[in-house]
Amino acid sequence: MPETLTPAQLARDLAVRDLTDPAAGPHAIQLVVDQAVEALTARWSCAVRRWPGDRVVTIADNYDNLGYDPADVTRDARYTRYVDQDHVLRSHSSAMIPAALRALAADPVDDVLLVCPGVVYRRDSIDRLHSGTPHQLDLWRIGRRATTGADLEEMVAALVPDRRWRLEPRRHPYTVDGAQLDVEHDGRWVEVAECGLAHPAVLARAGLGAGWSGLALGMGLDRMLMLRKGIPDIRLLRSTEPAVAAQLTDLAPYRPVSALPPVRRDLSIAVAADDRAEDLGDRVRDALGDEADVVESVEIRQETPYARLPAQARARLGATPDQKNLLVRLVLRPLDRTLSDQEANVLRDRAYAALHRGSVHQWAGLTGGRGTAGA
Repeated sequence: MPETLTPAQLARDLAVRDLTDPAAGPHAIQLVVDQAVEALTARWSCAVRRWPGDRVVTIADNYDNLGYDPADVTRDARYTRYVDQDHVLRSHSSAMIPAALRALAADPVDDVLLVCPGVVYRRDSIDRLHSGTPHQLDLWRIGRRATTGADLEEMVAALVPDRRWRLEPRRHPYTVDGAQLDVEHDGRWVEVAECGLAHPAVLARAGLGAGWSGLALGMGLDRMLMLRKGIPDIRLLRSTEPAVAAQLTDLAPYRPVSALPPVRRDLSIAVAADDRAEDLGDRVRDALGDEADVVESVEIRQETPYARLPAQARARLGATPDQKNLLVRLVLRPLDRTLSDQEANVLRDRAYAALHRGSVHQWAGLTGGRGTAGA
């Protein structure tokens, strides 16, 4: 059985505010959802059913009922937060779709747009564009009508009418003819959604057999809102700083509040040979708890396998043959103040303790301006 969340970790995760939920207060991300629904219903004469769903879902709905292979790597505890042997914290908004489809099968409508927004839980790297608790939106148009690729292009055109876009072929277990939707932003292509024709097997598992078909699209709401408003850092979406929060109730362009200087600390650590940036990000979030939002990024600057480490470095790190050495840059920048050196070093040392897996720990101390722990 995969490693499960502790009661404290589960309580912490469930306490995270879902910015798509109006009951938790207004937020601009809700406007992105509303505008997407309005754009599609203006083009289609179809019913609308909103299905926000539960944050804790069955493993079957998160994976099996969407067609994921039992051996799919995404099921690993490295990427999924397991609650118990049968349940997980939903890792994507598509986990709400099987229940919404079953409800449709029990109470059929010939043509309906299923709307499933919500916070999801990922084990992810830490940087300005990624979060362990992003928001997503699934939009599935399901009906008793034949659906084609032209219908999918019509859907995309309605959702991003003011941008250049492209569809790149991608495979998803819950779609046929799957694609990735990219939009052009500042001269480059940015991924904002995944889409395709709803897979007949997914519909059949929910009780919607022959004669039913549809479109499936899953959108990253944080990324879409950041593009719409010109927000440079994903942490700003949850900021309680009055000058920032006041701008997160509409879709007007974001006005920078401050440009506080970052504090950088480099850590030389021994970790498991298969550890990635996502693993480091998750450990730092757990270690810093409520203070994790001061971390702007955790960046792997250099990676050295055990076999290439000099004997002196192996001894200094307490590294073993199944480990590697990483030089990691920790960038600390609260959104509302500047950290002192001592505050930064305390946070650095806590991050180091959570990341380093060698048997020898070398601490840089809590005073002074040195920027390296374990080096």
